[in-house]
Amino acid sequence: MSTSVDDAIRTLLLLMPRLIGRAKRKPPPPELAGFNLAPRHLSLLAYLLFEGGLGVNELASRLEVAPATVSLMVGDLSRQGILLRREDEADRRRTIVSIAPEHHAAIDGWLGRGAAAWRAALSPLTPEQRRLFVDTLLAYERAAEDL
Repeated sequence: MSTSVDDAIRTLLLLMPRLIGRAKRKPPPPELAGFNLAPRHLSLLAYLLFEGGLGVNELASRLEVAPATVSLMVGDLSRQGILLRREDEADRRRTIVSIAPEHHAAIDGWLGRGAAAWRAALSPLTPEQRRLFVDTLLAYERAAEDL
């Protein structure tokens, strides 16, 4: 592959729609099909899957949204039985959110494959190369927002 900027753009213009299309076609597993899961829930579920239980403010910070937005999502998913809320033993004012054990395997099977693909793609890179890759995607996102 050529290394010119235009050649890289051509490749990415073909690749990005394929990646997005593949992600959109990945339906929830049958165990979760009856739930009202929207795309906005995927990042929240992914964080809880890979980080374990987190507080609402931690989730809001990681998702880059307001705590009220996370509270609404958590409330919705809790009512459906997908998430559990429990009091933090160390700070009773804080609520810890986690995936309900009966849905953990289904969510892991659904979202875990994407993480495995990212791991396979990123593992051969040096830490500096991984940082450059992530920074490049973030820069693209910012540039696309400005259009």
